Amino acid sequence: MSVPVRVRFAPSPTGYPHLGNIRTALFNWLFARHNNGVFILRIEDTDVARKVEGATEIIMESLQWLGLDWDEGPVFQSDRLDLYKMYARELVKEGRAYYCFCSPERLEVMRKEQMMRKQPPGYDRHCRDLTEQQVDSLMTEGKVPVVRFKSPLKGQTVVTDLIRGEVVFENSTLDDFVLLKSDGYPTYHLANIVDDHYMNISHVLRAEEWLSSTPRHVLLYSALGWQPPQFAHLPMILGPDKSKLSKRHSATAINEYQNQGYLPEAMVNFLTLLGWSLDDKTEIMSREEIIKNFSIERVSRTAAVFNVAKLEWMNGMYIRALNVEDFAKRSLPFVEQGLPPGIKRPVDTDYLRLIAPLVQERARTLAEVPQLVDFFFVNELQYDSEMLMGKLDKGQAVSILSQTIDTLKKLDAWETESMEEAVRPLVAESGLKAGPFFGVIRVAVTGRTASPPLFQTMEVLGRERSMQRLGAALSRFIS
Repeated sequence: MSVPVRVRFAPSPTGYPHLGNIRTALFNWLFARHNNGVFILRIEDTDVARKVEGATEIIMESLQWLGLDWDEGPVFQSDRLDLYKMYARELVKEGRAYYCFCSPERLEVMRKEQMMRKQPPGYDRHCRDLTEQQVDSLMTEGKVPVVRFKSPLKGQTVVTDLIRGEVVFENSTLDDFVLLKSDGYPTYHLANIVDDHYMNISHVLRAEEWLSSTPRHVLLYSALGWQPPQFAHLPMILGPDKSKLSKRHSATAINEYQNQGYLPEAMVNFLTLLGWSLDDKTEIMSREEIIKNFSIERVSRTAAVFNVAKLEWMNGMYIRALNVEDFAKRSLPFVEQGLPPGIKRPVDTDYLRLIAPLVQERARTLAEVPQLVDFFFVNELQYDSEMLMGKLDKGQAVSILSQTIDTLKKLDAWETESMEEAVRPLVAESGLKAGPFFGVIRVAVTGRTASPPLFQTMEVLGRERSMQRLGAALSRFIS
């Protein structure tokens, strides 16, 4: 890059960050890291009425969870109100903006009339040509104005977008948008322009929905005599039904995915592929590989489709790639929270490390781990006799349990290989297939028809607990 890359992520704390927000943050972060640039966090907290308590903290925690470290910030726009007011007044003084005294009631009537006439809603420029004397008189009456930008009435504004090329807007379609509200707070249009200029932002990577606002920003840059940054508007994220992504498609707040046990490295990989690709086949990529190859040229113009099934698959791949120690460590908070109330806390971490390799292959998210391991911790299993017998009759089940208990009692070493070598010959002697035979033992020991490898599970459970469970199963039939 001929110009040092400086980009920003500028969320508004009016809600918790969703997938689209974080995808924008990620693309800015990747662009900065690829170009040895600077990634700035700016909190655009000027919409006081819609501010959500705790949203700023969630935004920062979400970035930290994903490893999107910022080089500067956080900068809060609420600390810079005098700066925005100064430039709003300067634009009025130079005739590029004007004071508007229209009441909310008048604006509402105007919009309703426009809708009745099937006209596009927009300010009718009622105050655009007020004289200085009229402005002074209204202010003397105590009326507090907003400041509106004086958009050109004719001609075109061309937006050069790094993804979409040149996009032409007719100036006649642009309204005289508000720069400064009556409460003294700037709108997004003014504040983000001033901040981007003062922060020397070189590139603005943001959601496609902001493309329609960009001609206003280009005009505002020109009015202030400033050089605009380069713009790149990222493709929308759609649900599988090709409608705008919403809660009905899946969780949309990024912290919900964290709570559901998705790994941050899997989320980074998955979100990167929502609008960017290395080629038509590569899906699993390390953070380092993504940074090395990331460029705006590979960002798609077309909308990306969110697929939760693909996210689960990818997360499962990342879980299986963890070493056992790391998997157990990451699973621990979910196990602590997800196990039944009666189980002793804190969970024995050494015991969990023994269990971890038995369930790691089956987990798609860390939140699934408690359900995969709970039978290792409970004192009594919940199952009925029909489940225990499977397709066998009572006599067959009793025989299997009796012979297995007698055989295992004789073992000196409670190890996987020893147990399997001792019990497997019983299958041939019984004349049954291995599936139904071991199914009885599996339900007796785990309370489930599907579980991790049976004898490895019994080794981890230990001799005492395994034998107690086999005995309890047999007692169902002979008590």
